[in-house]
Amino acid sequence: MKKELMQILACPVCKGDLELKVDKEEGEEIVAGSLYCSNCNYSYPVVDTIPNLLPPEQQT
Repeated sequence: MKKELMQILACPVCKGDLELKVDKEEGEEIVAGSLYCSNCNYSYPVVDTIPNLLPPEQQT
């Protein structure tokens, strides 16, 4: 995912802001990391450049 995407992403549960934690970056692409919602205290993973924003009860 691109960092610019952070301008439009929101927590799927509370619609709050998400904080980006980058574990691996290639060029301008975030390959691995997480998106954290401080309101819900939940992290959404970024795997192979794709953010998984499914609500916690729908993740396996």
